[in-house]
Amino acid sequence: MREVNMSTKYDPNAVENGRYQHWLSKKLFAPEANQAIQGNEPEPYSVVIPPPNVTGKLHLGHAWDTTLQDMIIRQKRMQGFDTLWLPGMDHAGIATQAKVEQRLRGEGISRYDLGRDKFVEQVWSWKNEYASTIKKQWGKLGLSLDYDRERFTLDEGLNQAVNKVFIDLYNKGLIYRGEYIINWDPQARTALSDIEVIYQDDQGAFYHVKYPFVDGTTFDGKNYIEIATTRPETMFGDVAIAVNPTDERYKDLIGKQVKVPLVDRVVPIIADEYVEKDFGTGMVKITPAHDPNDFQVGNRHNLERINTMTEDAHLNENAGKYAGMERFEARKAIVKDLEDDGYMLKVDPLTHSVGHSERTGVPIESRLSTQWFVKMEPLAKQILAMQQNPDEKVNFVPGRFEDTFTHWMENIRDWVISRQLWWGHQIPAWYKNKGTAQEELYVGEEAPGADWERDPDVLDTWFSSALWPFSTMGWPNDLEGDFKKYYPTDTLVTGYDIIFFWVARMMFQGKEFTGQRPFKNVLIHGLIRDGEGRKMSKSLGNGVDPMDVIEKYGADALRWFLATGSTPGQDVRFTYEKMDAAWNFINKIWNAARYVIMNLDDDTEAKIPAADQQSLADQWILSRLNSVVIKVTRNFDKFEFGEAGRELYNFIWSDFADWYIEMTKETLNGEGDKTAVQQTLAYVLDQTLRLLQPIMPFMAEAIWQEMPQQAGQDADLAISTYPTAQAQLANPAAEEAFKSLQDLIVAVRNIRAEANAPMSKEIDVLIKINDVKLKEIFNENADYINRFVHPQSLIIDENVEVPHLAMSQVITGAEVYVPLAGLIDISAEIDRLEGEIDRFTKEVQRAQGKLSNEKFVNSAPAKVVDGEREKLADWQSKLAATQQRVATLKANS
Repeated sequence: MREVNMSTKYDPNAVENGRYQHWLSKKLFAPEANQAIQGNEPEPYSVVIPPPNVTGKLHLGHAWDTTLQDMIIRQKRMQGFDTLWLPGMDHAGIATQAKVEQRLRGEGISRYDLGRDKFVEQVWSWKNEYASTIKKQWGKLGLSLDYDRERFTLDEGLNQAVNKVFIDLYNKGLIYRGEYIINWDPQARTALSDIEVIYQDDQGAFYHVKYPFVDGTTFDGKNYIEIATTRPETMFGDVAIAVNPTDERYKDLIGKQVKVPLVDRVVPIIADEYVEKDFGTGMVKITPAHDPNDFQVGNRHNLERINTMTEDAHLNENAGKYAGMERFEARKAIVKDLEDDGYMLKVDPLTHSVGHSERTGVPIESRLSTQWFVKMEPLAKQILAMQQNPDEKVNFVPGRFEDTFTHWMENIRDWVISRQLWWGHQIPAWYKNKGTAQEELYVGEEAPGADWERDPDVLDTWFSSALWPFSTMGWPNDLEGDFKKYYPTDTLVTGYDIIFFWVARMMFQGKEFTGQRPFKNVLIHGLIRDGEGRKMSKSLGNGVDPMDVIEKYGADALRWFLATGSTPGQDVRFTYEKMDAAWNFINKIWNAARYVIMNLDDDTEAKIPAADQQSLADQWILSRLNSVVIKVTRNFDKFEFGEAGRELYNFIWSDFADWYIEMTKETLNGEGDKTAVQQTLAYVLDQTLRLLQPIMPFMAEAIWQEMPQQAGQDADLAISTYPTAQAQLANPAAEEAFKSLQDLIVAVRNIRAEANAPMSKEIDVLIKINDVKLKEIFNENADYINRFVHPQSLIIDENVEVPHLAMSQVITGAEVYVPLAGLIDISAEIDRLEGEIDRFTKEVQRAQGKLSNEKFVNSAPAKVVDGEREKLADWQSKLAATQQRVATLKANS
């Protein structure tokens, strides 16, 4: 046996140590290296990484996302494509600024103490720290990224792209500045887009408050009307009471005036169709500066807008004596005063849905504010039209997510893009005489002259991320290099939770500024959940650090679990039992490979032996390999990685390790010529490792380097050639023949197990042939039968005298008997066979039912129908043989 540098047990730390650095040192992941290997002008294939936020470490979701991308790009690289996988990170404006401010608060200071420039320096320091951590984690996962092209959403090139897009959209009238009600995060002190608001149930109350008439009017015998509100702290911004114009109850009140409690402001009762007659009392207070619907009502009726709250959610001077109080503390004080002054009618506790900031978690405020907006309707229409053209559209996988995307685009609202932050792309807008009647506005990269003040706000993070597929390729300055070759990109991989945040925005910006879709395919995956199906979160304490998993099981075990754990679009549940199974599979591969390599000669080539040198087992495993190559490639093309994984698992574990390798031991341990078997073993192992390389790059590379033809060579599996189907290897006849051999071996093993007869126990085996071709197959492979069945005598014939006392099993085309007089309970054997009769009967009935279905027979492909008829004939044959055997046993017992 050859000496091999492989431990008897798979050790991921030893296998992975230094290997990633070796790949990087040889620049194997750069397109240029791939072009040198594959030749001139290969077809490009590009993927841009969804840039992780520099807010912390990668989580399991990132590991899943990037593993899928790595598998795609590794396979395409081996298939000869000119591959680019471009890495980068996102500055993540509000999220990163919130993290840094939190750190500063722990030191007793705020960003305002530092000032803008010093604070931004702090954030860059944070970015550098966590970017370094993320890159180390990418390395641990084995991601084949081209770091020479790494980008950051705040680097100079991307800033130029952001400025151009903003300026061009402004000049086209698609970006505008206006005063609107927006979502406001009072902790981060910034505007939020609609999809940055997360709704959750909070405990609150309906406060029913008296609003007295000012002129002695009464209604239902009372000198006041009843108004219910969940937010009494906004009362100081009330400017009207509204009723529905068709509400007969209140038609005589329209035009009357009431007084706002605690502030004594007189406001009118107006009519507006916004009010729902059947909800509550059918009367609502109108607060235009603190509610988006009230804002629209106020516009229709020319009502004053009174802001009652500061940026950090404290009441302002318009709230009288409550000025300076935090909003929720103010609510308590206001409720108490309403009760003390006799204005409170009742308080009804309720649970209601309240918007919270996705980034800081605090309840948002609807706030009147002047912000920058993107006019979305024209851009959305452009994308919806693009999706109708098969040659231009982005293909969603699974396709159902296009419906989700389309519904959102058809109901889109304008996008607020300004953020009151210091970390991000500062808006390229300039003001002169700001805040005065002579205010001037200029949009451009540089101020048009002296005395112009730049807008202090920055752009929403997603504004720059939306340009990622093309801004990272050199657009707008270099349209001849990577942009020309690799754009549009081929596949985007991302979770369904950011279709609206990111996918949609990349699509409309890509189409608007390049005239093309930004990517041809978007593969949507789900979320990682814990073993109970719960979303992983800090509050539940059920999060899992992928680096901890890698430390225990290795990167390839984690990658295998992530690759094969679910179908596209579905969530996946993480459990350590699944990780145990993944490690066990790799250990199985490792040990099988170790045995193979030890039994090769130093000059053994991984090649297909001459056809006349191949045994039935050789022909079978080569045909099975060819089938697996076809199925794995097809499933990769469809992004069905779970199905590809199942094909590989079954082939490696069962066909290759449990059957073929075992079959070869007779030859390898014998004295005859072993060349054909060694070549077949080497070839199948080599091709299998190539199939595994995109999923398990560390393990596959380590084994491949130990093979005789690679020992001492300067070659790398990562850039070797991916397997392709070989027509000459397809051998259905060999697969059918070997299947019969397998069935026979399994049948005798089952009989031994039923009779509690170990392999060391001598038994006679009689095989009654019903299908004449099996006689030749079994006789030619008697050595295999003897090795795996260990018979004392073996009879293979059409005419077999069946002993009365025997155990039996029926296989396709034959009946297997083992005389076991004295070792078997005849009545137990009859019971067992009657159980088989019941099973065969059900299969016959199932097949008959299917074939009696005219719709199936007439609409299914002929091949499928014929296959079902063959199954029926097989089950009927097995049923008849078993029934006959039971009859014989009963007659002789």
